[in-house]
Amino acid sequence: MPDIRPLAEPDLPQARKIFQLAFGTFLGAPDPENFWTDRDLVYGRFGAEHTAAFAAEHDGALAGSNFATRWGSVGFFGPVSIHPDLWDSGIGQRLVAAACEEFDGWGIRHAGLFTFPHSAKHVGLYGKFGFHPRFLTAIMAAPARLGAAPGFSRHSELPQGQRREVETATSDLTEQLYGGLDLAPEIRTVFARKLGDTALLWDGDSRLAGFAICHWGPASEAGEGSCFVKFGAVRPGPGSDDRFAALLDACGDLAAAAGMPNVLAGVNLAREEAYRHMLGRGFRTQIQGVTMHRPNEPGYSRPGLFVLDDWR
Repeated sequence: MPDIRPLAEPDLPQARKIFQLAFGTFLGAPDPENFWTDRDLVYGRFGAEHTAAFAAEHDGALAGSNFATRWGSVGFFGPVSIHPDLWDSGIGQRLVAAACEEFDGWGIRHAGLFTFPHSAKHVGLYGKFGFHPRFLTAIMAAPARLGAAPGFSRHSELPQGQRREVETATSDLTEQLYGGLDLAPEIRTVFARKLGDTALLWDGDSRLAGFAICHWGPASEAGEGSCFVKFGAVRPGPGSDDRFAALLDACGDLAAAAGMPNVLAGVNLAREEAYRHMLGRGFRTQIQGVTMHRPNEPGYSRPGLFVLDDWR
């Protein structure tokens, strides 16, 4: 029986190797051990204020890991990665159970995950824990366009006191999308770990119209050549489609400033207006997955909301 414990810092090199090997093997990469070496989903999440990390041990050696992330009242887990030699051994269930227990302790109201829609095994596993498959999430990319964004600033360039004020403003905005949704810890983590920056879109001088938490570089989750929008949203209501267009422009400006030729972002297809807008802007799907939700409710993935996110 595998042992589940908190992931520790000395585990990280092996945890990343298992992550690359597991996903490279599943996705049929020709060299699984060197799959996704241009990005990181292990070191950047470990020890962050809004994450919990779990390790699975088998015969005294690290066998896999999982990460639970808290965005206020919303939580998601992943990536779940297990050494291929130990697939179908029950380790995945133990790692999912650990994340679900953490969600319960956090008081999460809406929990979810991103998985492969063609894998009946994955959908079945998560279904045992009450997660229901809903809409696809498309991970889309388009060339970055420079110089089009009005009223745009960067979180990293603000004085410390103003950064805190802005983080509160982002929480006020996401409260309008789903009660208790809060991305401020994600913004702080990106800033503290130098994973990228957060683009801030303004109506006038003081009212936040939208924001986008962006990653780039090999220490981030972006991948080579990409400015990756881990989460982005605009204030809902009249004019939200125009605000969304401006936010995408801001992401393009941020990408160009960072030397990244592409913008990469996920959009749940339940947010049909946002998806159609991205298609019209030249975004094309690179990969897609299905989001699974507990309870079987849309959360903030519903028509009329212009939100970008990625629960991988």
